[in-house]
Amino acid sequence: MELKALGFDDGFYPQPDASNRNGLRIARVVAVDREKYVVWHETGEASAEITGKLMFGAVSPLDYPTVGDWVQAQFVDDDSFAIIHGILPRKSLLKRKTSGKKVEFQLIGANIDAALILQSLDANYNLKRLERYLVMTHQAGIHPLCLLSKSDLLLPNEVNEKVAEIQSTLRHLGIIHLSSLDGSGLTDVKKKLEPKKTYCLLGSSGVGKSTLINRLMSKEQLATRGVREKDGKGRHTTTRRQLIMLPGGAMLIDTPGMRELGNIDVEEGIADTFDDITGLAGSCRYSDCTHTHEEGCAVLEALEEGTISQGYYQNYLKLQKESEFHRLSYLEKKRKDKQFGKMVKSAIKTKR
Repeated sequence: MELKALGFDDGFYPQPDASNRNGLRIARVVAVDREKYVVWHETGEASAEITGKLMFGAVSPLDYPTVGDWVQAQFVDDDSFAIIHGILPRKSLLKRKTSGKKVEFQLIGANIDAALILQSLDANYNLKRLERYLVMTHQAGIHPLCLLSKSDLLLPNEVNEKVAEIQSTLRHLGIIHLSSLDGSGLTDVKKKLEPKKTYCLLGSSGVGKSTLINRLMSKEQLATRGVREKDGKGRHTTTRRQLIMLPGGAMLIDTPGMRELGNIDVEEGIADTFDDITGLAGSCRYSDCTHTHEEGCAVLEALEEGTISQGYYQNYLKLQKESEFHRLSYLEKKRKDKQFGKMVKSAIKTKR
């Protein structure tokens, strides 16, 4: 398969000799499972690993390949196995904070053109969670599209009420409601998927990501599981990140369901997502206004007048506080890692 069919963009990667420099060829990472990779190249698919130099030179997860990355690799065994030597510059990188107390980045996908944020119209529906996904995608410079699945569970007027609720605060967000059961809305989704473009499917467990992919593929490509009846929460079906080629030539990155969605240092993403508040901030009396207690705060005035909702405002403050806390924690972690690295180097030098 030609690299352009896999999304390779000569305009972004101007190196004309990159595909054969030092015997290395360009490939695209299409699956990641711990330290094992799968790549696509001109003649097919290959298992892959990274070089020791790349592994030991990495200072954070950001330095490792992720799904969607373009890499330079050496192929052996009749092109059935590849050794990844380097990562080409990324057009976009979607990432989040790792789950739990550890403050580190977890990579979701690279070189993504648009994100499909899937929420189901059952107990999973959560406007605040949707705003979190938007912060993450906006921070990465990736265009978002909201998909509301399981529309067959509601009456048409109830679906319209959910759409209106989202559009009341997120006016610029495209929304498609669909049902993988009766097929409604699937044609609209397919129209959004352009050949040679890369999309990322995001959502919690149980919202119907695998079912949607199966409908787009017109076959049972992925296993599916229902939600738990006692709490309506989903059960993981996808266990690894992978890129799937759709029949029309578009590519879709499937990811495991995310029950915890934290962000690190996402001020730009917050500003783009909560643009109503960002737009009002310029009219505040003080340039360093925190929008919490100051006199002459345009945001608080709009809140009192009902121009912006209390939930929208509270989530804005919560995400700002969380982003700053994680940013400071991450910087402190990097400082300690740097000090530890210096200590190790000094110990090795002394031993020698």
